[in-house]
Amino acid sequence: MARARWYQIKEVAELARVSVRALHHYDELGLLVPKQRTEAGYRLYDDEDLLRLQQIVLSRELGLSLEDIRRSLDEPGFDRRRLLMAQRAELMKRAEQTAAMVRAVNAALARLEGQETDMSEIFEGFEPSRYEAEAEQRWGQTEAFRESRRRTQRFTQEDWQELAAEQQAIYAELHRLLVAGTPPTAAPSCAAAERHRLSIHRWFYPCDHEMHSKLAGLYEQDARFAQNIDKYGAGLTPFLVAAIRENAKNRGISPT
Repeated sequence: MARARWYQIKEVAELARVSVRALHHYDELGLLVPKQRTEAGYRLYDDEDLLRLQQIVLSRELGLSLEDIRRSLDEPGFDRRRLLMAQRAELMKRAEQTAAMVRAVNAALARLEGQETDMSEIFEGFEPSRYEAEAEQRWGQTEAFRESRRRTQRFTQEDWQELAAEQQAIYAELHRLLVAGTPPTAAPSCAAAERHRLSIHRWFYPCDHEMHSKLAGLYEQDARFAQNIDKYGAGLTPFLVAAIRENAKNRGISPT
């Protein structure tokens, strides 16, 4: 039987690629409370704690809120193996869809290079129809929705590629700040949130700081938004939401 090992918080942060600040937050929430502390009060984690942390990180990647994760992990009948099997199946399904979308992008690039391409291939893996009806029902009467539709209907393939690259860069910067332990209220985080706002303003519809603050509430309330944002890094949604609200507050906009 393997000898039990204890890990200090910095070791855990490096192993799991999360910030020390995030681990403190999980402890405060009762989500991941270390088994022991040193005489000086420093947190000590064991292998069981690391397995629980993996579930937290993985479940966040799959779009669950921290409260939902805590509740599921603390259920009396919690079965880690069964949950891991279900999560593996979901990840494999997503991997297949992602691979299909990569093939679609490759087909589009081939077409741009003058190669013969079956145009049906450039849509492989995408399922926009899943969201169109709901989006129309929820926001179809808003000017923002109508303006977004007008703009995106005129997008070229190059526009979509530029938009994707811009969003990737913004979320990568936000994730870098999160991992570095930068508070969402700090100036660099607010600057990244401002880039996020300006990107929406540029590509989709007029987005002032009040509108951006309202979007933050939507990201927080709808797990599907969190799921898409957290693809760029576990725990990114609450960090972005807090940074947006701080950035709006700095412009005199009250939180919504």
